[in-house]
Amino acid sequence: MRIFKLIAVMTAVACGGESGGPGPAGGAVPGGEAGEEPAAADSVDPSPIPYPADLDEPHLTNLRMLTRLGENAEAYFSAEGLRLIFQGTRPGESACDQIYVMEVDGSNVRRVSTGEGRTTCGYFFPSGDRILYSSTHLDAPACPPPPDYSRGYVWPLNEFDILTARPDGSDLRRLTDTPGYDAEATISPDGRTIVFTSTRDGDLDIYAMDADGSNVRRLTNEPGYDGGPFFSPDGTRIVYRAHHPTDPAALEDYRALLRDGLVRPTQLDIFVMDVDGSNQRKLTDNGAANFAPFFHPSGEKVIFSSNVHEPTGRDFDLYMIGIDGTGLERVTRHPDFDGFPMFSPDGTKLVFASNRGAQREGDTNVFIADWVESPEGSR
Repeated sequence: MRIFKLIAVMTAVACGGESGGPGPAGGAVPGGEAGEEPAAADSVDPSPIPYPADLDEPHLTNLRMLTRLGENAEAYFSAEGLRLIFQGTRPGESACDQIYVMEVDGSNVRRVSTGEGRTTCGYFFPSGDRILYSSTHLDAPACPPPPDYSRGYVWPLNEFDILTARPDGSDLRRLTDTPGYDAEATISPDGRTIVFTSTRDGDLDIYAMDADGSNVRRLTNEPGYDGGPFFSPDGTRIVYRAHHPTDPAALEDYRALLRDGLVRPTQLDIFVMDVDGSNQRKLTDNGAANFAPFFHPSGEKVIFSSNVHEPTGRDFDLYMIGIDGTGLERVTRHPDFDGFPMFSPDGTKLVFASNRGAQREGDTNVFIADWVESPEGSR
């Protein structure tokens, strides 16, 4: 049961014409007015979550649980640090992942996607006047079928396209319109450039485009999966996850899965590159599944999720590492899934998703904690 709960969370990890331009007739997508009604209210308890006495997480204090219903993950701050956008599957509201926004204290949860298809990777524009996410609803209004797990632990590469909307979900506009997978989109600090993952050229690679969907350019070219890109605070670098199989059998396995719209993410490493795709370098090389990287506010470190302490297991924790690949430090130690970390713009808080404190075993919720930069005894 715990394995399949984790699969439910991580298969949603997408966080994703030929020119990638706006959609027709000014870019408006039919049916683009999202639901205005508030989502079912979470029973938000603002009091700190008590830690087990032996849990050593000195970087985190005043931990609060912001959601308590369904499956919730990939919560990301707005530029002013007062709102969060996240994806969730919520009882009575959504059969598969939809995009929601809430205040940073967990209040005023509202669905801002259409309620159709599956969505992923919501992100605020720096200006705060638009949001960015990917959805399958333009391909089909129903939830996509689950992947075939008889081939092992795999992620599905559904027919996602990248969209923008106002923060309430209205004025929905389509940015990508190519067959296959366009998802995992985030935007630069200056609001000018979107990076995303796509299968448009026959592999899983990272691309950049202007904020209106024009001027698409490919940033990675090595065979294998490149995805989950985020910009550094100064906008000069991109951190991402990747796996580039070199063994012929492993490469053929990757390509066979890709032909069937699948990818096997059991081994991933964290990479950094310059914004033009140059100077690509690997930060981890540990045989584990390292994913969901995000820059520390200094720009000199990266926080990410990994099972490096248990490479064959399903217990993921948060780690930090320098952009030179040194100084690996474990941040969380709870014996359940911790992932999708993001620092607040001012660096004082960390938001992440976790199985800890769940009402049902394996449920995933959004947590926020005050960040202690240099705690005594941290390691």
